[in-house]
Amino acid sequence: MKTVSIIIPTLNEGTCLARTLRCLSILHPSASEVIVVDGGSCDETVVIAKSFHSLNLTPKIKILHSPQANRALQMNLGAQQAKGDILCFLHGDTLVPDDLIALITTTLANPTVACGGFISLMTGQTTRWITSLHNSLKTYYAPLLFRPRLFIFKRFRLLFGDQVIFCRRTDFLACGGYDATLAIMEEADLCMKLCQKGRIIQLNRTVQSSDRRVAKWGTLKAIAIYFAIGSLWGLGVSDKVLKRFYNDIR
Repeated sequence: MKTVSIIIPTLNEGTCLARTLRCLSILHPSASEVIVVDGGSCDETVVIAKSFHSLNLTPKIKILHSPQANRALQMNLGAQQAKGDILCFLHGDTLVPDDLIALITTTLANPTVACGGFISLMTGQTTRWITSLHNSLKTYYAPLLFRPRLFIFKRFRLLFGDQVIFCRRTDFLACGGYDATLAIMEEADLCMKLCQKGRIIQLNRTVQSSDRRVAKWGTLKAIAIYFAIGSLWGLGVSDKVLKRFYNDIR
């Protein structure tokens, strides 16, 4: 079986990270390694990561420090240090199924598939079904509307970070990884590059991410912002402009 490295970019994830790392400790089969790349947290994020590192769990937790809080840069740093055949990029507030590794390796055993992700459910005190449904459908309608030739001929799909993106390490490095100059939509840029290597698919399985952004904005505002960002990106609007819609809520 191919080995899988899980890379988690963090910034002030103290309220969520322990739960995510506990989830990863019960994967069966296990990941080969978990790499936490911190962007300069000022809460308990690094302390939590170190506490899991000291437990000598399987997989082993590694901790890297990024020179700046830049998610694309952090994920690239993790990828450079990773030893697995496959890279899986996971947010610090996301929970995955315990058969994650089997799902990933089985999917990428198909040489026509270059990249995959999951259906993301936003959860907190409740599950945000409407927002989650919209974000899942956006994987299909955004490329259909704005990159129709790629959608039809390359089967291009647009994945986002909370969908737990995974790909072969060789393909990731060959296409240059994430563009660290982008303030937002770095996952979309990666998908654009990886679709030249093969199909991008959304698995019919779910992961759970924190609904904290939707809880702050409200359902209608959240959907409107997500739709606006995707649409403006498709029309070529600068990432610096798009970032104004998506300020950090932590």
